[in-house]
Parts: sequence; C-alpha cells; structure tokens
Amino acid sequence: MDFATARRKMVDNQVRPNEVTDLRLVAAMLEIPRERFVPADKAAMAYMDGNLALDEGGRFLLEPMVVGRLIQAADVKDTDHVLDVACGTGYSSAILARLARSVVALEEDHNLAERAARLLKEMGVDNAKVVSGSFSAGWSVEAPYDLILISGAVEYVPESLLAQVKDGGRLVTIVGGAPVGKAMLYRNASGDISSRPIFDATAPVLPGFVKPKSFIF
Repeated sequence: MDFATARRKMVDNQVRPNEVTDLRLVAAMLEIPRERFVPADKAAMAYMDGNLALDEGGRFLLEPMVVGRLIQAADVKDTDHVLDVACGTGYSSAILARLARSVVALEEDHNLAERAARLLKEMGVDNAKVVSGSFSAGWSVEAPYDLILISGAVEYVPESLLAQVKDGGRLVTIVGGAPVGKAMLYRNASGDISSRPIFDATAPVLPGFVKPKSFIF
C-alpha cells in the first residue's frame, strides 16, 4: 500500500475540508506515518474516516478529522508545555511535539505506553516523553500546562485535570459518548474555568472518565 498517497488523501479529503487550516498542523499530519501507530494488521485502515481500535480493551485512535480539529482549536504555540492524556500509541503526541515546546504523553495501559515510547524514540521525537499513570489524575509533577488534550471522550472533566491548566491555558476533549458528543474547549482565566462547544464528535469514553452513578432513594 502507498501510505504516502493515503496520507495525502486523508489530509485533502478529511482534514482540510473540515476547517483545519493551520499550516503547521497540516504539515505534521502529512509527514507523520499514522500507519505506524496502529496494530500491524490494521495498517491498511490507518487513514480511514473513523476511530480505529488499538487493542481489544476498548482503546481507539481517534479519526483524523477529530484529531486535527481538536488540536487546531487548542491553538498550540511553539512555547507551550502540553499534557496529552490517553496518548495511546503516541500519534497525537507526535503531532503535538511538532507544534509545542514540550509534551508529556500520559498513558495508563502499560503495553500502549511502551509502544508509544518506542515509536516516539524511533521517529526522533526528543521533546515528548511518555509517563504512566491514571488518566483522571493527570500528571501533576510537571504541571501547570499551557494545554491539556484528552485524546478520547469523557463524561465529565475532573477537577484534578482542570487544576493543572495554567492561567490562560486550555483543555480540549470530547464530552459525551456515542451517539451524541461535543468537542469542547475549556479555558482558565485567573482560576475561573469557562467552556464552549467546538463541533459535534463522538468517541468511546475513556477509562476513569465515567460519571459516578448517583443513588436514588
């Protein structure tokens, strides 16, 4: 399969038509081999328009258009310190590393974290590092962050993560599971968190982000 051609078609047919116009982001998505970040037997499906399963445990690589629009909405600057929550095999981290000063890629699945670390090293990404820990707890050791990307859907955004957003910083994610969800942008203004919807999007809800069930008496 000609992956370079598939990558170009992904950008031209899925990413650009959905209002992704940041030239740095488009260049990163044209260059980074998405097929390396999926299971070998699914490499031919790496550029399809949809979420792609990474394992049998319910983890997915978000569809290209959603990755592009989330990162563009985050307005990544070359001075930003970024936390990529649920980095999976590291695809979103590789893109962010092209745009930001530094990236902390957080993954709680040991196998996925190992693969992400290996792939980022093989690709010469020296400003991103993979750490292991709970998604909902974030990675307070290197907080605060200019940007936090949660690479999947959540039913709610925990205070523990919002507290790690720097004053003036942003957090982007998808709120709500299938079939209805919204990509959301959160901003911290002197401790006050505001939010606004960006676009419609659906993805499987990540571990640790399911709302606790309330008791009914």
